[in-house]
Amino acid sequence: MKILFKNLTSEQLHHALKADGVSLRLARKLQSWVMRHGRLPDKLPEVSDKVLQNVFAVTDLPRLTLVNQITSPTDGFTKFVFRGDGPELFEAVRIPILHKPGDEKFIICVSSQAGCPLACDFCATGRLGFQRNLATWEIVDQVLQIQAISKHPVRGVVFMGMGEPLLNYDAVVTASRILSESCTTIAAKAITISTAGIIAGIRRFTAEKNPFRLVVSLTTADPHKRHRLMPVEQTNPTPELMLALREYHAATGIRVTLAWTLIAGVNTSEHDAIQLADLTRDLPIKLDLIDVNDPTGRFQPPAPTELNAFRDALRKHLAAPVARRYSGGQDIHAACGMLAGSHAEQKI
Repeated sequence: MKILFKNLTSEQLHHALKADGVSLRLARKLQSWVMRHGRLPDKLPEVSDKVLQNVFAVTDLPRLTLVNQITSPTDGFTKFVFRGDGPELFEAVRIPILHKPGDEKFIICVSSQAGCPLACDFCATGRLGFQRNLATWEIVDQVLQIQAISKHPVRGVVFMGMGEPLLNYDAVVTASRILSESCTTIAAKAITISTAGIIAGIRRFTAEKNPFRLVVSLTTADPHKRHRLMPVEQTNPTPELMLALREYHAATGIRVTLAWTLIAGVNTSEHDAIQLADLTRDLPIKLDLIDVNDPTGRFQPPAPTELNAFRDALRKHLAAPVARRYSGGQDIHAACGMLAGSHAEQKI
């Protein structure tokens, strides 16, 4: 079986290719070249042709198939539909950050699984069910392919596409390490791993002292309500989740970011704000508010009056910063919670 570039960190490549004359320094150089050019170099200064021939013989550079690509005429978000090793489709979204002239950039929202096993009630991906975990190279190549055709540099990666990242922990963390060590435009602190609250994964993430950002989708502080909306509550209960997050904060000193999917009439009352304040007491948090995006129409985001009342309640009861996050690309089903492997859009 050939060794796959984009599937291993430089250190792992070094161990895999050591018998072929590849030092750690050369492994880093080769990985960086592959990240930038999408191929192995024909020649490298101070590297013999024989060593490069050995590397060519035992390695491979797999590549995703880009099935579809569509850009929103409303906000410029672009959705990419990919196929990898299997028949399953998965999606990535290019998010434009263009408000600073001279510092235009993109963030890439990547998938870590095809489908998702968590079955959150308000999420189109969850309704697909679980198909499979993506390999490390399939995650990395989402970023590389989008970066290669983008007008502006890719400065960040968010694991908020299809799947639960912490249920594909090894591939997600390895992909994050490869991207941050090999892509000079993406810093480790600009990679965000989002989870619906997989406690074992959070504890492992904490123990390994990963430099990446962590976001936890909470959505409600009421365990009974959360169980109805997010079945993950059954195996990863809120009390133990909060204990794991307190451990994370104690180990890192980092304020915990909680994501709250706003659903009209469900989690936007003053009582919801009070429950959240009680749940996070003595834990420094930051709250990200994100509108629900449900193509079925069953769940709706709050109207401005309801949203403003909820934000007033948060200001009154929650001693923590609150941010309103824009979820773009709704018109092309590229917004948070809308990715479902669809390939009915415009063909390339």
